[in-house]
Amino acid sequence: MSSDAPSIFTRIIAREIPADIVFESESVLAFRDIAPQAPVHLLVVPKTATYRTVGELAAGDPALLAELVTTAQRLADEHSDGQYRLVFNTGEAAGQTVFHVHAHVLGGGLAEGTLGD
Repeated sequence: MSSDAPSIFTRIIAREIPADIVFESESVLAFRDIAPQAPVHLLVVPKTATYRTVGELAAGDPALLAELVTTAQRLADEHSDGQYRLVFNTGEAAGQTVFHVHAHVLGGGLAEGTLGD
């Protein structure tokens, strides 16, 4: 896929691809991961495709990064008793497959030593 093509997240935000959406605000969308790695696995995505990584987002729009983290906490409160891991993959070697910044909210009885702990 060319870097100019819209990411799968951009297409989900545009409602071109269906998703199990659990939260939406003016600037953030959250939905269930289609290949969950934990009992609770949600993705929190900014509606802008401007930022490819969390570092770019932190430098370019810290308020939007804060909204992503706040949304992650809210979702963890609702879906996993407020206990969760928040993961941002940055770069292919670190497991990033979609280059539209997004946070993974993982919860639901994770044991120590799982998911790269």
